Amino acid sequence: QVHLVESGGGLAQPGGSLRLSCEASGRILSFTTMGWYRQAPGIQRESVAVITGGGITRYADFVKGRFTISRDKAHRRVYLQMNSLNPEDTAVYYCNARGPGEYWGQGTQVTVSS
Repeated sequence: QVHLVESGGGLAQPGGSLRLSCEASGRILSFTTMGWYRQAPGIQRESVAVITGGGITRYADFVKGRFTISRDKAHRRVYLQMNSLNPEDTAVYYCNARGPGEYWGQGTQVTVSS
């Protein structure tokens, strides 16, 4: 069993930055892929960024060059540095872990507004 807890959400102004953190407890293995997804009202949950156990990263086109995903060497924490935020980034952001099994955090709200 894996438990994921997100933190770092909140209110940011357009052009501003936020850093999300996800702490994992339980059976997180070195090859577990972790990632961030988001869901805005009325929109299907979508992938934002993922990072494999080997450190390979993949980003959605709409965040390339603005967001950076990283994880610590113990594979217990994953981060999402979000820069140049715009109102379209407003959503609930979820941490995800895959392999073995799939797990989700409870989500953290990010609101970008002036």
